[in-house]
Amino acid sequence: MKKLIFSALILLFTTAAFAQKKIYLGDKINDKGAISTEELMNKLATTDSMNVKFEGAVQSVCQKKGCWVNVDLGNNQTMMVRFKDYAFFMPKDCSGQKAVFKGKVFKETLSVAQRRHYLEDAGKSIEEIEKITEPETKFSFEADGVILYSAK
Repeated sequence: MKKLIFSALILLFTTAAFAQKKIYLGDKINDKGAISTEELMNKLATTDSMNVKFEGAVQSVCQKKGCWVNVDLGNNQTMMVRFKDYAFFMPKDCSGQKAVFKGKVFKETLSVAQRRHYLEDAGKSIEEIEKITEPETKFSFEADGVILYSAK
């Protein structure tokens, strides 16, 4: 009986130690109905914009304020996520963490100046920033709300 109780306590503490904390930013949302980044990309093959809730991994974060993140879409692709009305920011140390984003995805063209500004915010080197010489058209996202899954 003591072994059973001891084993149960070990399991309980181990589970608690690895539990993820949910941090809500912006509008309080839930994760029900969130699609994967793969599903998102499949849907975007037929449209230039839509309202959606998706789950993805934060690849990088603005190191000045946390005012944008890049989300890994797979296949060496990322999507920049900014926050509606500049109303909330992400923690600057959330790279690699999973998150659910709710809002609008849309296609936009980023100018050379915008692209360089974002690289500067990300803390990239002058050499890397100066390599940007062309605008880029890609999907971006404006989030109303975010759930960040933190192991902290």
